[in-house]
Amino acid sequence: MSGTVRVALADDQALVRMGLRVLIEEEDGLEVAGEAADGREAVELARREHPDVLLMDVRMPDVDGIRALKEIAADPELSGTRVVVLTTFELDEYVFEALRSGAAGFLIKDSPPEDLLRAIRLASEGESLLSPSVTRRVISAFASSSPSGEGPRPDLSGLTEREREVLALVGEGLSNGEIAERLFVSPATARTHVSRAMVKLHARDRAQLVVIAYRSGLVR
Repeated sequence: MSGTVRVALADDQALVRMGLRVLIEEEDGLEVAGEAADGREAVELARREHPDVLLMDVRMPDVDGIRALKEIAADPELSGTRVVVLTTFELDEYVFEALRSGAAGFLIKDSPPEDLLRAIRLASEGESLLSPSVTRRVISAFASSSPSGEGPRPDLSGLTEREREVLALVGEGLSNGEIAERLFVSPATARTHVSRAMVKLHARDRAQLVVIAYRSGLVR
């Protein structure tokens, strides 16, 4: 169906998957592309169905969500699949690692249904880091606790001054609309700056821009 966002589900708890399926199937423009009970099944499902969005629990038996995420992110044939990591706690120790590994964002499992649906749509558009109520605090907490000496700092020399400014705002968790308001430009212009920064920095998605912003010292 044209315009329909196909969503795959990966969680070892059947009850959680059932709840997600019911919520998604009742929403216009969304459909469930399949289910997986562990990370290995999630990777196989992604390769078989090529969903637009994969909702994946970070803690699963056999192959966990992080390992599965890394496999999916490393597969060029799955570049169109955005993985949203589901966590039980706001300060789950896996959150920052998930973002560095290629997650499009994360969501707390007990988030309101409207947040989950918004997360799916935004992930499919590459627009935001999701989980509106906790994104800024969680990203900040895990970025600051990540070893500062881990790997070289990202090279931002190819960015214009405005693109660096936009990158810093993305790192703060602002959406394109919020960036546009902050810089007194149109949303389309803000989106263009974000897209150019992604291309120049070889970022898979917006989540990786946030990681780059923190690692480069633009956001503290």
